[in-house]
Amino acid sequence: MSEALVRPLRSAARTRTYVWAAGAVLLLALPFYLDRFWLQAGLFAMAAAIGAIGINLLTGSTGQLSMGHAFFLAVGAYGYCVFAADGGDGLTGLGLPTWLAAVLAVLVAGLAGGLFSPIAGRLRGAYLGIATLALIFIGQHVLFNARDLTGGFNGRDVPPLSLFGLTFDDRELVVAAVPFGSAEKLWYAGLVLLLGCALFARGVLRGRPGRAMNAIRDHRIAAGVIGVPVARYRAAVFVLSSMYAGLAGVLLALVFQRTVPDYFGITLSLEYLAMIVIGGLGSVSGAVVGAAFVSLLPQLLTRYSDALPLVSAPGTGGIAPGEASRYLYGAAVVAVVLFLPGGLVRVAAGRRVRTGPRSIPGEER
Repeated sequence: MSEALVRPLRSAARTRTYVWAAGAVLLLALPFYLDRFWLQAGLFAMAAAIGAIGINLLTGSTGQLSMGHAFFLAVGAYGYCVFAADGGDGLTGLGLPTWLAAVLAVLVAGLAGGLFSPIAGRLRGAYLGIATLALIFIGQHVLFNARDLTGGFNGRDVPPLSLFGLTFDDRELVVAAVPFGSAEKLWYAGLVLLLGCALFARGVLRGRPGRAMNAIRDHRIAAGVIGVPVARYRAAVFVLSSMYAGLAGVLLALVFQRTVPDYFGITLSLEYLAMIVIGGLGSVSGAVVGAAFVSLLPQLLTRYSDALPLVSAPGTGGIAPGEASRYLYGAAVVAVVLFLPGGLVRVAAGRRVRTGPRSIPGEER
């Protein structure tokens, strides 16, 4: 390739590097300038992004429809509480170190996915969706009735995470004359977890497992003919997706500081499906973008409900922010399906393709 063709590519690569570096510096500096509301909103988006990456591996890359993602988030959230709590509130608690409790909660979520994986390995399409939907009803029944474990309708408090001598609670830690509470401390933990999950998923998708997953999604029979163990891959991806959901549940519990059964219902599972459709199926960056859109929208509408038409604060009449947000991202799903089948991230990708080397006249294709 000639120097005239290489130079624009190098320039574009340098530009992307600068953009990523500036974004990283901005994210690291935000806790020093933002108030608690915005930090919590960002943490919700990070937790949602981790869970969305997991379901995108399952649904977007492997073609398995799952309606039970919220069940595995609940397993992670409540599993952490059971392992980490000391039982002083009258509920079951093992009193383990909180970092170990977080790891065990993710493993238990993966174990729950493993118990369901034989079904996931053999069912597909709407049949798998209906089967995973049953997990939501089972989970809701357990969460409301196993009061010794879950606290029942009122939920249970979440023990703060302690790691390397640092406790992620509201006791202030002064850094550069800025008081750091739980939100500021968890911000950096959330960034590390999201980055690790995104890089791992990206490595999976770019390697041999990713090619096998895409082959199963695009043509299951042909994938089996060329030697891909379809049932084994489906089961393995279901377990991996469950572990991502469990980790997202742990982070959500730490941010909320209290778990309640109502949150882990079918609405949450539908929101995760909306995230990956809006952002882009089969794309790690699409899962992050879609998660940010769906998770931040209701919080922004709540924050600025007084200044927005037709939207009012909950309980004051009119359209509540949560209801309005569901209308909006429901409309976004329809718009993406009709006009942007690849999701929001494909818009930028399409621009890169149109301005890339293939658009230069005279190049061999």
